[in-house]
Amino acid sequence: MKSLITLSVAGLAGVLFALGLGLGGMTDPAKVVGFLDVAGRWDPSLAFVMAGALGTYALLRPLILRRTRPVLAERFPPPPQAAVDGRLVSGAALFGIGWGMSGYCPGPALVSLPVGGTTVLLFVGAMLVGMGAFRAWEAVRSARMMRQPG
Repeated sequence: MKSLITLSVAGLAGVLFALGLGLGGMTDPAKVVGFLDVAGRWDPSLAFVMAGALGTYALLRPLILRRTRPVLAERFPPPPQAAVDGRLVSGAALFGIGWGMSGYCPGPALVSLPVGGTTVLLFVGAMLVGMGAFRAWEAVRSARMMRQPG
């Protein structure tokens, strides 16, 4: 069971992330659509938010990896799969299509729920249905792989 400290730090990180999204204007779907509209009235503000996040990561990652283990965990997670495969490409495409059509991605959508209205409710509902469908598909896929002779 996770300790109260770990859960508190995770909650604080979530609140900080939500505040950053809100202060950066990233809960406004028009900002995202404006960023994606490179042939029209392009809005570069999302690029600055992304640059800030990447810059923070680039500065802190070397310091974090000098440690023998994370502060609130037993070990660092294994590196992600390096191969680009069909599952990665199709997942990225679905994410991009949903993001471009709605102007929301999961973080800003969740932050927008209390004040978002019908559009954000539909997005979050569709996101949850998609996540459930993926889990069901993965369970079926995993069961098939277990039955195949080695």
